[in-house]
Amino acid sequence: MPSADLPLLCPVCSNPLVLLGPGAGTQPRLACAAGHHFDAARQGYFNLLVGKGTSFEADSAAMVQSRVNFLGNGHYLPLARAVASAVVPYLSETGAAVLDSGTGTGHYLREILDAADAGGRHVAAIGLDISKFALRRAARLNPEAINMVCDIWQPLPVATGSVDAVTVVFAPRNPAEFARVLRPAGALVVVTPRPGHLAELAAVTGMLGIEEGKDDRLAEGMAGNFDLDSSSDVDIALTLTRAAAADLAFMGPAGHHLDPGHIAERLESRPEPVTAGARFRLMVFRPRKHGAA
Repeated sequence: MPSADLPLLCPVCSNPLVLLGPGAGTQPRLACAAGHHFDAARQGYFNLLVGKGTSFEADSAAMVQSRVNFLGNGHYLPLARAVASAVVPYLSETGAAVLDSGTGTGHYLREILDAADAGGRHVAAIGLDISKFALRRAARLNPEAINMVCDIWQPLPVATGSVDAVTVVFAPRNPAEFARVLRPAGALVVVTPRPGHLAELAAVTGMLGIEEGKDDRLAEGMAGNFDLDSSSDVDIALTLTRAAAADLAFMGPAGHHLDPGHIAERLESRPEPVTAGARFRLMVFRPRKHGAA
């Protein structure tokens, strides 16, 4: 059960949201003083989309299953540990809070919470994603977090200056909102793929390649709200079965335009193990001080 002391805001009126329940025969509920309320789904997540909802295409149940299969076998564990190592130093000794934007199945947030717990630090955790299928998994993996369906291009349902860290792993970024919710001493941790990421697999399956200049565009997008504090590369040499390679190809953005049967068919002729290089960049941004050049 998540902590009731969370810095959440109502997406309708921006009043504080309080976690209530569960009661006899009822699911937990988020409610504000103005009477707006959001009941937890049976699977444990909350849907905070209001108005017209979102125009984003959410990850499908099949894409999410592929991600669970692949990440659950530890293939990206070095990356998850690197993310946790980047986040933990910024967590407050008391009242620590982290926001995982684009939490997906909650895999990276789980590593952060475990690392913080190993250091004796309790963390209030918030996971946001647009896919209800992903959040069903996230709620199961991270029951101590509040997991919410949310469009990150809208005002985030999180109080100003209330979290120590925001993590964004292969997900869209809203720099202005991230800067708003972060505490002054906090950090934004962003992971992106580098050019050449999974190039061997992309050549076989039809996955899209990584555009050149992507890091420059990211830095430009962050410049008004953040300064880059550090950047490091994480490389993982993958040795996979054909089934694991198919899950990897389908679990990301390619899953929106590639058919899993087509991916599997293309991989049939590949000898096992299937090898590929995963290439990531992990960047830590700090909130820009008001008036800084």
